[in-house]
Amino acid sequence: QVQLVESGGGLVQAGGSLRLSCAASGRTVGSYLMGWFRQVPGKEREFVATITWSGVSTYYADSVKGRFTISRDSAKNTVYLQMNSLKPDDTAVYYCAARTRSYYSPIRSSQAEYDVWGQGTQVTVSS
Repeated sequence: QVQLVESGGGLVQAGGSLRLSCAASGRTVGSYLMGWFRQVPGKEREFVATITWSGVSTYYADSVKGRFTISRDSAKNTVYLQMNSLKPDDTAVYYCAARTRSYYSPIRSSQAEYDVWGQGTQVTVSS
């Protein structure tokens, strides 16, 4: 069973940067599609970014394209989300997710496609 733990969240001013980490344990996630989602209280959880098992293919929500970068380090069993040029609208709880029901999955952006989730890390961007 895979467990995911996010870290790196915090308070940052608009225009600043943060790097979120998602450390996996219990099993290697090197063969799984991994994603980042975010949620604001009272709203649906929304897709942010995803990366295939190889790291070759990535896909981003339009709202973060050009500002956020997803990457993975298989040796560390960790996925990252580098967030630059942060805006107050980026304030949310950020969740890491893994699609463990299949290996070598192509890109998926629906949260229903992911079956293992972390506990989330809060990102707050002040104006």
